[in-house]
Order: sequence, then structure tokens, then C-alpha cells
Amino acid sequence: MQHLITFKADEFPTAGEAIQHAEASGRGEAIVLGGKHYVVEKSEAHRLEAAGVPFAYLHVIDHPDHPHGLVVTVPVN
Repeated sequence: MQHLITFKADEFPTAGEAIQHAEASGRGEAIVLGGKHYVVEKSEAHRLEAAGVPFAYLHVIDHPDHPHGLVVTVPVN
């Protein structure tokens, strides 16, 4: 049985663009859900997590082999 859950988000074509938007705006979280990249308010991310929706937070970390940073995912659920 599948459940439908709606959420408010801005969609971006790449993980990098979603992360940049979240950082530049100073609000929201960059996530990947169903293979798509979004920026959601923190409360929406918490609501998705509480509902058991599988997604991952997107972050950029410093890495010597990637001068512009390395995008990593942090899975939830």
C-alpha cells in the first residue's frame, strides 16, 4: 500500500544548485527525494521524516580531490 504525501518545496535540476540556493537564502534544507533535488523549509523536512518518507539531506564537504567541494547525502528513513 502506498501513501501520498504532499510537501512544499522548490525543485532544482542539480544537487549543487539546490545546496547553493539553500545556503544563499539562509533558510531551508537541500534534500533529494525520489531522485529529484529540492529545497524545503526545515519544518517540512521534519514532517517528511516523522511521516517515514525516505529522503536524504544534501551537503557539500571539503575534499582534496574536489576543489569546489564534494556533494554528499545523509539518508533519512
